[in-house]
Amino acid sequence: MAQIEVDLPDRITGELNRLVESGEFLNRERAVEDLLQRGVSAYDIEEEATEEMDSDLFTQTVEDQQDPAMQEGGSDDEPTF
Repeated sequence: MAQIEVDLPDRITGELNRLVESGEFLNRERAVEDLLQRGVSAYDIEEEATEEMDSDLFTQTVEDQQDPAMQEGGSDDEPTF
């Protein structure tokens, strides 16, 4: 497991201590690990939503395109060369 050293503001350290003391987590290490995992997971969800939206825009653009050869109804225009 990788180890990372991070300096946290007193406010966050106090919140971590409060969560451990209230029994939400076994210790600060577990609290930090769980909270970071939740944050990373939340970030990934937003990224996937953006990718889906981009895909829908591309699909819609392709579906809106029409092949002139497939259009119904003839026209009186003769092809020119």
